[in-house]
Amino acid sequence: MIGAILEVGMLVDVVPVGDVPARVKREASAGLRAVYDCDVTVHEPQPIPDGAFDANRNQYRAEDFIELASRIGSGEKNIAVTPKDLFYRKRNYVFGLAYLDGNGSVVSTYRLQTSSDGGFSERNSEDIFDDRVRKEIVHEIGHTFGLEHCDNKRCVMNFSPTVREVDMKEQNLCGTCQRQIL
Repeated sequence: MIGAILEVGMLVDVVPVGDVPARVKREASAGLRAVYDCDVTVHEPQPIPDGAFDANRNQYRAEDFIELASRIGSGEKNIAVTPKDLFYRKRNYVFGLAYLDGNGSVVSTYRLQTSSDGGFSERNSEDIFDDRVRKEIVHEIGHTFGLEHCDNKRCVMNFSPTVREVDMKEQNLCGTCQRQIL
């Protein structure tokens, strides 16, 4: 398990930004504990950062949420979670964003919500959404540990520009990615 990279008692703080349902906070915490064997706390909810909204795009700047999580989070790693639609630079949207080896990151649930997983299963939309939340949280925190995108399509660190690709990957790190951070 990944616990070897983490100091004993390494803390990841989940920072809800905006109106984040309890279910999302639970799934985020569960995903982090399962994959990284770390301690997880859920911060008090925070308001949307001033100036984060770009009226021309009708979206929010992902970097502003990372800055907020880094500044107010109480963990060695901090991840903002928001229902707002995020973008980064010229990309149309992002599910999440993190800086390699940084202490802050963000995941948006906005585009993870859909009634379909592209026909991969007969699961209900809530279960599919829960899986996506866990995968994206684990993915972004992986970047903060220095992991880059992985070519293994099943690895949680695989680049997934669409929900179909998120659905195809697993919640766990592949052996190669595990070895990189052990």
